[in-house]
Amino acid sequence: MPDVNRVNKRTQKAAETRRSILDAARDLFVEHGYGATNMQEVAARAGVAVQTVYFVFGNKRALLKELVDVTIAGDDEPVATVNRPWFRAALAEPTAAAQLKAHVRGTREILERVAAITEMVATAAATDAEVAHLWPHGDGPRFEVHAAAAAALVAKPDARATASGAAADLLYALLSTQLYLLFTRDRGWSPERWEQWTWQTLRAQLCAD
Repeated sequence: MPDVNRVNKRTQKAAETRRSILDAARDLFVEHGYGATNMQEVAARAGVAVQTVYFVFGNKRALLKELVDVTIAGDDEPVATVNRPWFRAALAEPTAAAQLKAHVRGTREILERVAAITEMVATAAATDAEVAHLWPHGDGPRFEVHAAAAAALVAKPDARATASGAAADLLYALLSTQLYLLFTRDRGWSPERWEQWTWQTLRAQLCAD
């Protein structure tokens, strides 16, 4: 039992160190920019040795990639979005309208987390080709998530008959980071107002009257 306790404490300590480094990196990358921040500054903000940062993440690009992944997920569990409890619960809703409401709510929670780092990541990708390669152009995972949601939605009894050809594209477009920021940052909408408008707009397009 003592050995198990020691292992658990080491595991917990390692997780806390990882989180401290990620929090420090997020704050510094957003405050000063990815390119202007070095690993020594991240280590100092996290209260660890710079060697620890390199040991845990390898290099700054890997640290950025992990930061983005954890921000999207909301935790550091290696679980894809389509296997997350909120997404599976949304798919299980009996009607298209109920699934859509749950899907918009879950996506809003992701967008609220991601909004703070979106511009920083875009700037980093524009100025560092290797960072840009971390997220190849194309539909990518985000479209796959909305396509999976759309496939389930159009099979439900209250789905609009004409929805099948456009559902994935509409989810992908209206639930984008860019549109979320346009309303909540540029136009001053609250996240709650954005969520309600987005759900009503998508429901009008995808669900029968």
